[in-house]
Amino acid sequence: MLSVTGLDIHYGKIHAVRNATFRVGHSEIVSIVGANGAGKSTIMWTLAGVLKPTSGEILFDGKPLPGKPHEIVRNGLALVPERRRLFADLTVHENLVMGAYLRRDAAIAEDLERNFSLFPILKQRLKQYAGTLSGGEQQMLAIARAMMSAPRMILFDEPSLGLAPIVVDTLMETIRQLRASGMTILLVEQNAGRALEISDRAYVLEVGQITKEGPGKDLLEDPEVRRAYLGELA
Repeated sequence: MLSVTGLDIHYGKIHAVRNATFRVGHSEIVSIVGANGAGKSTIMWTLAGVLKPTSGEILFDGKPLPGKPHEIVRNGLALVPERRRLFADLTVHENLVMGAYLRRDAAIAEDLERNFSLFPILKQRLKQYAGTLSGGEQQMLAIARAMMSAPRMILFDEPSLGLAPIVVDTLMETIRQLRASGMTILLVEQNAGRALEISDRAYVLEVGQITKEGPGKDLLEDPEVRRAYLGELA
C-alpha cells in the first residue's frame, strides 16, 4: 500500500533522514523503531504532508502521494500524531466531527458508533472538553478522530509516549484489533519492545538511516537490537 524509496529529508542544513527505503503491505502492521532523535517523527510528518522531502519517491496505492495534508487525508492516509495534538478547547464530539471534516458521505454517523464500540468511554465523555481527558482517553480520542476520516491506512507516531504501562497494553491491543479489521498501519515507536511484539515487519532507524529490517519477532530477538533498544546485553 505504501512504498517509500530513497527518501531524503532536511531541516535547513541538517540532513535528518538519509536514503530511507521501506514498504507497508495491505493490512500489515509495520513499525519503525529507533532512539529519540533518529528521525522517526520526521518521516511521519513527511508522509502526512507537513514536511517536504528533499528527494525520493513516496507511492500510496501505486500513485505518488499528494503534496498537501488535506489531499493526503482525502486519499485515505491519516496520522495519529505524537502527543495527540487534540483540539483541547473543543469537546470530544467536536473533535470527532473535525476528523470527518473532509467527508460528505452518509456513513459518518455509522463510523461514530463504530468508534464508540471500540472506545466506549468516549461516548460517556462526548460533552467533555478534550483537554480535560486523561492521557489514555486522549489517545483513544486521537485514534478515533483519525478513524473518522475513513482512512485505509493509519500512521501512529509515538502512541505510547507518556502513558502508563497498563494503558500501553490496551493501546497495543487496539492497534491489533484495527489490523484485524483490515486496517493498514505504520507505527513509529521509541518503545521498541512493544512495537516489535505486534509488528509483522519492522525497520530500525539510526541517525536518519535504516540499518536493519525484518520480521518483528526476528528483530525482537536480534542481539544488537536488544542491546541498543531493550536495555539488555547481547
